[in-house]
Amino acid sequence: MTGTGGPSAAGGTAGTGGPAWAGAWVADRLGVRLADGARPVGAGLSDLVGLAVRRNPRRAHLLVSAVLGKHVPTDPRLVYGAGLLLGGLVRARLHDVDVPSRAGAFLTDALDGAPGAAAALRDVLSEPQDPLDAIVFGYAETATALGHSVADALGGAYYLHSTRRPVPGFTAYGGFEEEHSHATSHLLLPANPADLDRDVPMVLVDDELSTGRTVLNTIEALHAVRPRRHYVLAALVDLRGDEDRARMDALAARLGARIDAVALAAGRVELPDGILDAGRALVASLTGPAAAPAAPAAPVTGAFPVTRARLDWPSGLPDGGRHGFLPSHRARLDKDLPRMADTIADGLGDGFSRVLVLGFEELMYAPLRLAEALADALPDADVRYSTTTRSPVLAVDDPGYAIRTRLAFPAHDDPADGPGERYAYNVSAGFDRIVFAVDGPGDTGALAGGLLARLRALAPVTIATVPSRRRDA
Repeated sequence: MTGTGGPSAAGGTAGTGGPAWAGAWVADRLGVRLADGARPVGAGLSDLVGLAVRRNPRRAHLLVSAVLGKHVPTDPRLVYGAGLLLGGLVRARLHDVDVPSRAGAFLTDALDGAPGAAAALRDVLSEPQDPLDAIVFGYAETATALGHSVADALGGAYYLHSTRRPVPGFTAYGGFEEEHSHATSHLLLPANPADLDRDVPMVLVDDELSTGRTVLNTIEALHAVRPRRHYVLAALVDLRGDEDRARMDALAARLGARIDAVALAAGRVELPDGILDAGRALVASLTGPAAAPAAPAAPVTGAFPVTRARLDWPSGLPDGGRHGFLPSHRARLDKDLPRMADTIADGLGDGFSRVLVLGFEELMYAPLRLAEALADALPDADVRYSTTTRSPVLAVDDPGYAIRTRLAFPAHDDPADGPGERYAYNVSAGFDRIVFAVDGPGDTGALAGGLLARLRALAPVTIATVPSRRRDA
């Protein structure tokens, strides 16, 4: 999706003769429109997202981010840089400092596909700054790496993300319901609850703020356990209306706390009447009995080889923020990333030009940082990053649509809420190497006959397993 530019509010293309906006297909068929609002770093709402159609009875459309690396394989340095940039906006709100002026230009250049811009964005935002003590909280599954990146930008922040995976030995601190999600159970499982019980600023990070209800519900629940004076909502895009912002202000007054919000871009999604019925009808027309016959599915034969990269993941280093991630963990990971990336690169062999590093659902940060280091280690290769997901989305092979292809496969981590279908989007034969970064609970026998069989039908696959933290670790 990088390099697609942005549309007008009417959902057109990025200039005469330019490439189609990856939301034009939905805009044309469902009448969905994006209207730009504030652009604090230069990029507009429609530069940062495209559109797809959900297979969800409660929401017809899906905003597909150009900088999140969830559904769209993206330069990992752009993904990490965008997260650091969001963290820079948080830092500016907490500490009254300016975000480096070059960062916004690098972001827009990277979105346009300018060579070197993604790395420049990451590098300028990685320059040392004084650490800020804060608690950063990210929402699973989509914002786990984004929250990590915001915490990295603050330097001294403790990071925790919610999880859908109960872990034996860890006691839940609390839970909440994400109202629009297709899988709503979330847990907070900090290894040390005392890390949360501090009156320091809390930053709540999600990929988008649609109404803000989920984040405000979280604040209210956490404030009841441990009141604090300052909260910051941070998102890539802020779509809230006046009533939503008034609701935030009312909660702040009721709690006696300050609540701020920052985003890379703001605006609104304009939906026509009857959008849910129209979305359901559109999905049915493309997938139901009346749809045109689909081409025969290619047999999943697993033609390409599978190898394993021995990462030698540092002992005791968490795989992410499911149980908490400290500044000392961050420093240790940074030290070991180049070594682990070299291990992966050495196992890829020769004769490749495009590499996908594919993460696994909530496991987004470790794969992102490995992909980022791999891109640095392989300057002549196009390294991209995305992850698998639970989210069911319609795929349409059209340049004006954000989700071009879909791989469906059974869950392979024995999920607590039972078996189900999982997905990897925009993963195609255009990649000539695939690195699948998975945690221990996901590296099971079910992986071989499901996702792995589909991946190895496309390209040689390298599995990089990141050990999950145990209660006694």
